[in-house]
Amino acid sequence: MATISSDLLFIAFILYLIATLFYGGSIKLKNGASEKEGTNSWGKIAVSLTIVGFISQLGYFITRWIAAGHAPVSNMFEFTTFFGMALVGAFIVIYFIYRTTLLGLFTMPIAILVIAYASMFPREITPLIPALQSYWLHIHVTTAAMGEAILAISFAAGLIYLVKAIDQTKANKRTFWLEMVMFALVTVLGFVAVSTVFAALGYSEKFNWVDKHDTQVAVEYKMPAITGPHKGELVTKDGFKPLVEMPAIINAKKLNTVIWSLFGGLLLYGIIRAVLRKRIAAALKPLVKNIKLDFVDEISYRSVLIGFPVFTLGALIFAMIWAQMAWSRFWGWDPKEVWALITWLFYAAFLHLRLSKGWHGEKSAWLAVIGFVIIMFNLVAVNLVIAGLHSYAGS
Repeated sequence: MATISSDLLFIAFILYLIATLFYGGSIKLKNGASEKEGTNSWGKIAVSLTIVGFISQLGYFITRWIAAGHAPVSNMFEFTTFFGMALVGAFIVIYFIYRTTLLGLFTMPIAILVIAYASMFPREITPLIPALQSYWLHIHVTTAAMGEAILAISFAAGLIYLVKAIDQTKANKRTFWLEMVMFALVTVLGFVAVSTVFAALGYSEKFNWVDKHDTQVAVEYKMPAITGPHKGELVTKDGFKPLVEMPAIINAKKLNTVIWSLFGGLLLYGIIRAVLRKRIAAALKPLVKNIKLDFVDEISYRSVLIGFPVFTLGALIFAMIWAQMAWSRFWGWDPKEVWALITWLFYAAFLHLRLSKGWHGEKSAWLAVIGFVIIMFNLVAVNLVIAGLHSYAGS
């Protein structure tokens, strides 16, 4: 069953890749032939492949649930793959409302990066720890992920808006920050590349260290240790000695992975820029020349309007109910809880500024992009680096 589940996920990933190519072909055809939106065969094939890929990934989710005996959202691999699936599902719904294949060209690469990112984490099915043995695992985590996925559609639409609206012939703050967003996406790919290289090399070194409970535990690094664990003792003979020791509150191993990912992202970004000989956003600009700014602005806003209450329900209300049942308190200022609140407050501010202050267009697009950055910071940095009650999610 577990093997079937993995095969279905791999099939979905390949179908998403092929679909992205067809989305690109669809946009080029429209730009060249001036066909009406949604009428060319490339776009229809792309959407069909996306739907088949989603069904395949849904099959992965169901078969893994059967094999594990619980909802497969209990660790980073499971949660992130579910987030990727929810993102694709949200796109499919939005597509059939607005019928724009351009959104697929920007959304599907994000989903592909999310799933590729997930694949770098341990994929073994493990028993649930006591804190997760509750039906609220299914309710809280899946609802929160679906809310974040719908909000991610707002990011994709906002990105299209900015690529279209910002003049790439001039170097300024707007072009710089838009390119930083592109660099962040490339860094995720850098993480996948670096992890794959060290895995292929079979790199491994072990440490004994002291955690925040003053307990001595062992940890295995899969990349050279730039950041070492608290009071760490290198066990592996002739292993790479850490350049700096981290305090117990920081997950040194996963911070080390983040640093290596940045190195990989910088290298990969440099290669892409050398090939394109222009900013990534500038290279994408011809693809959005026929899109109407008001149209993608509406998609971005509607996505937040739908995603915000779903996120509120899953990440705050259901989370507080489960926290009361598990830890006898509704709120505890755990890092994950704090960042969920920050995310909620940000999107609440987004809607307030949009409805009361008239922040439409480019301002709204920047807010959509920043919101997704906060979501990804919560997923990556908070889950992986900062030790807390939700640290099990980083396993």
